[in-house]
Amino acid sequence: MSAHTIFEHAPIGAIVAWSDGAPRPPERHRRRLDAWNTNNSRGRLIRKQGGRDADTHNPHASFTLHEADYGAGGVVAIRVHRTFSLSSSLRFNIVERPTVGSVRVFDRSGDYAELVHLAPHRAAAEQWLSQHGYPNAVFEEVTADEAAADAVEGRAAA
Repeated sequence: MSAHTIFEHAPIGAIVAWSDGAPRPPERHRRRLDAWNTNNSRGRLIRKQGGRDADTHNPHASFTLHEADYGAGGVVAIRVHRTFSLSSSLRFNIVERPTVGSVRVFDRSGDYAELVHLAPHRAAAEQWLSQHGYPNAVFEEVTADEAAADAVEGRAAA
């Protein structure tokens, strides 16, 4: 899939993989493997920026994936996000879609909202939120209508 297709069809919370199509180098080639990992990985879709303006696409539209967290003792020191423009030459694939009934926790409402957690149900989302500092957090449940729309358009979860 292209970046444009991911932007249009992947739901927030989906796991998205990206690849440049190059074969994985052997483990012994650390520098080549590190470079390959930059263009061949996966992450959770946490934000879409730009969007549509009256049937034309914003040339600056992009989406952001949460790739990894690094830290120790339950404290996240570094959070790795990757933002891709719609003109990216990488190939993308939806690996997993959020399940019906799961709850997205956004840091705020509106166009600049970013997914900070995907909980299996509302009680788990409320429990998670009570332990993290997001005073303007907003919940959004993944509905059966989303899954039905994916099935109708031939995009059943992998």
